[in-house]
Amino acid sequence: MVTISEGKLKCMEAVSNKEGVITAAAMDQRGSLQKSIAKLKGVKESDVTPAMMSEFKVAVTKVLTPHASAILLDPEFGLEAAKQRAKGCGLLLAYEKTGYDASGPGRIPDFIEGLSAKKIKELGGDCVKVLLYYTPFDDPKVNEKKHQIMERIGRECEEAEVAFFLEFVGYDPKGGDGKDLAYAKIKPEIVIRSMEEFSKDKYKVDVLKVEIPVDVKYLKGSKAFNGTEAAYDMAQAKEIFKRQDKCTNKPFIYLSAGVDDDIFRESLEVAIGAGVNFAGVLCGRATWKEGIPVYAKEGVKALEAWLLGRGVKNIQALNKTLAGGARPWFAKYGGRDKVQVVSKVAR
Repeated sequence: MVTISEGKLKCMEAVSNKEGVITAAAMDQRGSLQKSIAKLKGVKESDVTPAMMSEFKVAVTKVLTPHASAILLDPEFGLEAAKQRAKGCGLLLAYEKTGYDASGPGRIPDFIEGLSAKKIKELGGDCVKVLLYYTPFDDPKVNEKKHQIMERIGRECEEAEVAFFLEFVGYDPKGGDGKDLAYAKIKPEIVIRSMEEFSKDKYKVDVLKVEIPVDVKYLKGSKAFNGTEAAYDMAQAKEIFKRQDKCTNKPFIYLSAGVDDDIFRESLEVAIGAGVNFAGVLCGRATWKEGIPVYAKEGVKALEAWLLGRGVKNIQALNKTLAGGARPWFAKYGGRDKVQVVSKVAR
């Protein structure tokens, strides 16, 4: 039996579909989106204005949210888009600034000034999303600082009765780009051990937003396989997915990490084939990234047209995959009857 406050339960229901599966779109990209638009337009990043960023997010939100249970946006450029989402589509808002604090070691998260879990709820957010760059192989002092920050945010969310979605992305603490064979081989441990850490009750996380635990470029037999170096075959990948499933008692969803939509769907199919009890996705670039050059070169009307065609097809194909194996968020707890609702969780 798990205990959840009435307020948090409403948050979870707001971002899930009628089956309890989270089929959410992500549009909280800021720095990476600005850089991509600038590069494709052949201008400086500073020439990509806040109005342009908002315009892009509004277009994505208007077209895709009729097909999503929720959308993730940022309070910096996404509040106008939040007003344009489809009826019944929930809202997650990002707490962190884009990137991380680069003034010191360890990729410590940096947060939007003046923001809090309470403020996110006041802005209309059903859930707080925090992105944390994390690896269990970093300096213990660095990780302890991150642990303390996440505990603080967990307490904030509990006090505000808003659901806490924690997204963590691994990295190479030695400074590598995380794209080579050596990193691919340790990625499963980074993902699984990170999930084990933040499943602890002290963080008060409601949903873990996690990476696919293998690098599909090094997965022999996958569409993305580079054809030369393999870190794992399909049988090994399924075993890794099974380990991931068993490592946590918390609901978790997958992030797309910017891979192409067909590659992301294939990865989900491997997870489904392994019997993973995952609660859905929070998918961004895999659905709409090919619309960036359309916007950069032809403008927002062309972007909307692209989204209505290919973008909608992408998200519908993803939803079809999820219907074949994603489970309700409460399935991790043994079913809806195992979730005890209280007026407010005692601290």
